[in-house]
Amino acid sequence: IVPPLFFGAPFEEWFYRSLVLLVIACPCALVISTPVSIMSALTSAARNGVLIKGGKHLELLAGVHAVALDKTGTLTAGTPTVTDIIHLDSLSSEEILRIAAAMELRSEHHLADAFLRKAKHDGIDLSDMNVEAFDSVPGKGVRAIVNGKPYMIGNHPLVEELGLCSPRLESVLGTLERQGKTVVVLTDETGPLGVIGIADRLREESRHSVESLRRLGIEHVILLTGDNAGTAQSVAEELGVDEVRAELLPDQKLEAIGDLKKRFKTVAMVGDGVNDAPALAAADVGIAMGGAGSDTALETADVVLMSDNLSKLPFTIHLGSRALAIIRQNVAIALITKAFFLVLGVLGMTSLWLAILADDGATLVVILNSLRLLRSSEP
Repeated sequence: IVPPLFFGAPFEEWFYRSLVLLVIACPCALVISTPVSIMSALTSAARNGVLIKGGKHLELLAGVHAVALDKTGTLTAGTPTVTDIIHLDSLSSEEILRIAAAMELRSEHHLADAFLRKAKHDGIDLSDMNVEAFDSVPGKGVRAIVNGKPYMIGNHPLVEELGLCSPRLESVLGTLERQGKTVVVLTDETGPLGVIGIADRLREESRHSVESLRRLGIEHVILLTGDNAGTAQSVAEELGVDEVRAELLPDQKLEAIGDLKKRFKTVAMVGDGVNDAPALAAADVGIAMGGAGSDTALETADVVLMSDNLSKLPFTIHLGSRALAIIRQNVAIALITKAFFLVLGVLGMTSLWLAILADDGATLVVILNSLRLLRSSEP
């Protein structure tokens, strides 16, 4: 309008140029550059057994600087096995297991299955065990009244808290912990009755996954576990993690995530149990193990590894980085193409059909570039 009105330029020529500018200014490629990339990445993740609950979490994965890992059910296979039953009182090993298994029938803790499998394997009948007043002590153990008598099953910190530790008990606990085993103690009103050692093998892919995280540029890998310090240190040395925090209650895991967020820009937490839920919610990205994970952990997490394969963790972080890189590429392609043809349009050096071709061409290039995410694989 301006050149014909004020400078006497031909109206038809400038009207044509305005139509060219109108076509070029259509932001098709720019508008779809992000959603197409995110949808491609989410589809690729789903095909590989990873559920990401939205594009926001995908983009946050690209900026993760530290990864916190739970031990049991995450780094380990999640199939704990009772390996040792040591009696400290008049109760036999069979009676200790019988009481422990009866109490764990009502527990949702991942170690409960170990007692029940052992009892079944040994042919122990639990039908006559009357369990009342069952109560869970988060991160420490459970208490209940079995056949009219109160009992408690707890970890090392709980026994110390109750003031029931003795040199003999400490010796037994120390021996089992140095072997990398999880240790629980059965007690009654009089004191410790028996010690039960539980072992859970590391997942085959755990070490490879930690190494892959380092190759992706993750600055810090930390082990957060409610297990005893001896077992945690043994696992950490085998995997080569940077830091270990053991014997943590759920609220202490939450505090640990808060500390990591102060030290590192973006933190991811990987866990599977009820005790991990607060930490999963507090982390920038909460990642749950789908198969072994509790309902609470799965609901709280932003990402779920449905195949229970820890090697999908570096894949997911790598996918987030690739998605963000491709989004930036798409935005650059769209803006550069538009800017170039806008200049040509103002100068009258391009035609309407070339403008249409440029607009649709840029859109097509952005779509094809985004579809590369469908072929994402493990780093």
